[in-house]
Amino acid sequence: MLFQAVVFDLFGTLVPAFPSSLFEQSLGQMADAVGVSHMHFSRMWIEETWEARAMGGFASTEDTARYICNAVGVTPTKSQLAEAALIRVEFTRKILQPRPDAISTLKHVKSADLGLALISDCTPEVPQLWPETPFASLIDVPIFSCAVGMKKPDPRIYRLACGGLGVAPHQCLYVGDGFSRELTGAANVGMHTVLIASPGEVPADAPGYEGDTWPGPRVERLSEVMTLLRLGFDVSPS
Repeated sequence: MLFQAVVFDLFGTLVPAFPSSLFEQSLGQMADAVGVSHMHFSRMWIEETWEARAMGGFASTEDTARYICNAVGVTPTKSQLAEAALIRVEFTRKILQPRPDAISTLKHVKSADLGLALISDCTPEVPQLWPETPFASLIDVPIFSCAVGMKKPDPRIYRLACGGLGVAPHQCLYVGDGFSRELTGAANVGMHTVLIASPGEVPADAPGYEGDTWPGPRVERLSEVMTLLRLGFDVSPS
């Protein structure tokens, strides 16, 4: 078949998987900014607020930090909350750097007159910074889970991207690194799916990761996506 659009995941796909050490460092700095122990702040940030943050349950980073502080009996000042939020934004800015072949791949997709969409399970800092990234001018339909109140593998989020592009799911190629059961979710709505498994990037031990057992095709570099598009063959799991 001939594809009409490509839908990309963001983290681990268009941008490399970020080092856990950098993530943990940023959480420690945020905890220090609001006067909460590293252990309590990290646990609540990762385990207790992720789902709500990714689904738009907190309007801002300050709101999340305030919630954590209140839960452990700390009353932060506005300046402390603003400092914690700035640390998180700067961390996000650092990790929103494209893979070496990401921008060229997106430009090739655009030059082939194909639609481009993004589906990202993310928190409010990503849409906040999105306009300043090199992706913003290339991707026609960016879908952020925190902005639409749903996340992968909810079939509605894939259909939302397809609707924005004006194409049917079976006309789309979905490319992702396999977290949040995103590939299964895309395949279930009729998209053609490809796993990107970049050499040297060890996936985090996270629920919902399906890259290790994914039965469908996989690529090591984003530039290989262009070969699939030129061939136009069925890349659904066998």
